[in-house]
Amino acid sequence: MNRTDHDLDQLCVNTLRFLAADAVQKANSGHPGTPMGLAPLGYLLWTQFLKHNPKNPQWPDRDRFVLSAGHASLLLYSLLHLTGYDLPLEELRRFRQWGSKTPGHPEYGHTPGVETTTGPLGQGFANGVGMAMAERFLAARFNRPGHSIVDHHTYVIAGDGDMMEGITSEAASLAGNLRLGKLICFYDDNHITIEGSTDLAFCENVKKRFEAYCWRVAAVHDDGNDLDAISEAIRSAQAETDRPSLIIVRTHIGYGSPHKQDTAQAHGEPLGEEEIKLTKQNLGWPPEPAFYIPDAALAHYRKAAESGQRLETEWQHRFAAYAAEFPDLAEEWRRVMNGTLPEGWDAEIKKYRPKGPMATRQASGEVLNRVAPALPTLIGGSADLAPSTNTSLKGMGDFLADHYNGRNLHFGVREHGMGGILNGMALHRGVIPYGGTFLIFSDYMKPSIRLAGLMNLPVVYVFTHDSIGLGEDGPTHQPIEQLAGLRAIPNLTVIRPADATETAAAWRLAIERREGPVALVLTRQKLPVLDRSRYAPAGLVEKGAYILTETRGRPAELILIATGSEVHLALEAAQKLEPQGVAVRVVSMPSWELFEKQPVEYRNAVLPPEITARVSIEAASTFGWRRYVGLKGDAIGRDGFGASAPGEVVMREFGFTAENVMTRVLKLLKNLS
Repeated sequence: MNRTDHDLDQLCVNTLRFLAADAVQKANSGHPGTPMGLAPLGYLLWTQFLKHNPKNPQWPDRDRFVLSAGHASLLLYSLLHLTGYDLPLEELRRFRQWGSKTPGHPEYGHTPGVETTTGPLGQGFANGVGMAMAERFLAARFNRPGHSIVDHHTYVIAGDGDMMEGITSEAASLAGNLRLGKLICFYDDNHITIEGSTDLAFCENVKKRFEAYCWRVAAVHDDGNDLDAISEAIRSAQAETDRPSLIIVRTHIGYGSPHKQDTAQAHGEPLGEEEIKLTKQNLGWPPEPAFYIPDAALAHYRKAAESGQRLETEWQHRFAAYAAEFPDLAEEWRRVMNGTLPEGWDAEIKKYRPKGPMATRQASGEVLNRVAPALPTLIGGSADLAPSTNTSLKGMGDFLADHYNGRNLHFGVREHGMGGILNGMALHRGVIPYGGTFLIFSDYMKPSIRLAGLMNLPVVYVFTHDSIGLGEDGPTHQPIEQLAGLRAIPNLTVIRPADATETAAAWRLAIERREGPVALVLTRQKLPVLDRSRYAPAGLVEKGAYILTETRGRPAELILIATGSEVHLALEAAQKLEPQGVAVRVVSMPSWELFEKQPVEYRNAVLPPEITARVSIEAASTFGWRRYVGLKGDAIGRDGFGASAPGEVVMREFGFTAENVMTRVLKLLKNLS
């Protein structure tokens, strides 16, 4: 059948709309309205502007696409299927079902072509900022005159909910300050949230807000169906190199539905069989079969695969020319994009010999600067706390709008934005991102940390000022429940080292871990450096827990288990207990997660089940320690808030002294006898 271009466009747009409506209806669950309103934008972007290759979703120089409004997942799934990714139509029929490739919200690593896990609103927006930052950093490092191997855009679709979430404001403000010209965000301005009209809670002028963030802002004012206006807006955004762009598209949720368009009912529930029939009739679509894809529409969408293969082939030719002229850089590019560490990268860690007592945050900074020259794409910073977190890379320059090759990131006082941006940088690949703040402020970034765990992202968090021992700043800054909260996040490895040598070992583990994030939890106060000629080697940190020392000549009858600064307290208590005839084993347990990964034989060797007299010592909540001390053991910690005073005074007043530990131990032994 002959069609004009306009007819073909409408056919392709409506194909998207009804794949979404039919899939939600079949699942009896989901969000049909937003994909229906965004269908024109999605169709246009994916067939005419997005640089991607459905046959190779991992092509390094592809454009990145982020659906921050993750509830509209069927827009993305339908586009992936139609343009030729490995996502069969049957998977759309199995939307939100056990084992399908089409979960309720997009999941990175689960569905081919999905660049990030979204659903918690605002996270995808921040991820997009991180991806754009990684692109600019890698372009500055690897591109050479006449050779541009890193040159792609990041596109984000965000909705009203994204604009309401604070993380979007944090990330958008930083993106404008950095003038990320290759970042283009579409704001789906449909005026509807789950509870009803956005007027209930949202009256701000988003255009003026983003202009204040130093973004370029354009608007498509009609019903979101003007393909020419959308095309012009995208072209203008692509031409802008000095500012990120926001394109406001006024859409209508549930477009075409006679009774549910522009209503909250179209947002988060199926349209209903009868309403779908009426909507199809209204838009001139066959009522049957469900999941209907016209041949002409599919053929048009599949041209994206042909153009994608051509674009990647052209890039491969450019890269070959680049590799011929810059073989060392080309090899480094391949290595960093594969996530491979250079041989001998940790040589400086092995040679590290700390000089005298120091806070583990200081040791962390020393180790970080030792390994940085060997890891040229190690990049990070802090939420305006670098002098305190020791996260600056000396002599490596600042990542700024006019200096994208700098390796020190300045996130400002934006912990939540930092967390989402770090995830985006890791998702982009090619960089090793890290970010620092005080442990207490990890609460501001928990959603991003959780998503890093869910996506298996190699992000390193540097959390300092790790206990009530930080002292004078008082209970607002003294973490209590934060360690327990972090340990509860699946796939997050938490390491709280006892001294500078354990800190060095922890950094090696953090950088080597490629299948999930690592949180390094570090002290403000100085700690002695453990004499490794007397105690077990620090390399045993990789086991999560290890026998640091024990009474010689007699089997242990008591186990003291400690983390971080309290390991020294355990050693002091052991020295006081031994003259009283108590045979003590001291176990340093920097990481529960690493310990749980060890064979049961090793775990039982460190914590023999027959030794029930166990005491844990940690200047934090005791929540969770029963796993290791058992029902008969004792957990010394702090389950209330802290107080403002010098650190040593706070620790003493709350019972973190060798004398108190000894008293608790003797009482325990008496009760067990």
